[in-house]
Amino acid sequence: MRMTSQREIILEELKKLKTHPTADELYVVVRKRLPRISIATVYRNLEQMSEAGIIKKLEYSGRQKRFDGATHPHNHIHCIKCGKVADVKTRFDTDIHEMLTDTAGFQVIDDQVEFTGICPDCQVSEKN
Repeated sequence: MRMTSQREIILEELKKLKTHPTADELYVVVRKRLPRISIATVYRNLEQMSEAGIIKKLEYSGRQKRFDGATHPHNHIHCIKCGKVADVKTRFDTDIHEMLTDTAGFQVIDDQVEFTGICPDCQVSEKN
């Protein structure tokens, strides 16, 4: 994939954010550097970079897609109240991948476990 100047800026801004933004949220940030960029261009480039493996697309059932500039293997947890997404600092052992290969015949390329919970901010607001 050819990295255009627009893609480079979108990627730079995504990597700065640790919030796993939606395309709309990232668009607001990118427009500060590229005032004439359209939301469709941001969406299209995020999809293309995701397909190319340059970024990760996080898709949770019933929620807007979010994007992650960190492509190293890691999982996420999302808040069922506000939708916030955070990295989970655990990784499944490769023995599980080997077991799946041995028992199911699949070659495991990646894993993604969906953790859900209530974030600290929402826990505080529930107590008030």
